[in-house]
Amino acid sequence: MNAVQTGDLIYLFAFCLGGLAFALGPFVIVYFLAPNWTRNTLNKTGQAIECGMDPIGDAWIRYSVVYYLYALVFVAVAVDVLFLIPVALVYGRAFEIRDFVELTMFVGVLSLVIVYAWKKGVFEWKRH
Repeated sequence: MNAVQTGDLIYLFAFCLGGLAFALGPFVIVYFLAPNWTRNTLNKTGQAIECGMDPIGDAWIRYSVVYYLYALVFVAVAVDVLFLIPVALVYGRAFEIRDFVELTMFVGVLSLVIVYAWKKGVFEWKRH
């Protein structure tokens, strides 16, 4: 091994150690700084304690399926934005017509998903 490869390996190991420190560091910090007396001394090990107030009711509540469908539509729109921003930056540099057709197809399919969800009543919140 020459000096360049050794230097590259040192940078690689340092990068891996830094990533490991960022991944495990918060867990170690919380372990040492978090109070250990809240649930055990208050005899509430089976309950969720938030802000020091006594909880009202059960922590396990049921959400409507509509909530999850609404969340999936949100994720689809977020992915759409994540795709459209970089494409808008390079749009029209080389293949204008092809780019326009691809963007129209992509936005069209997403629009069909939103129309389908709308027709199924995903955006109508009903209290049960």
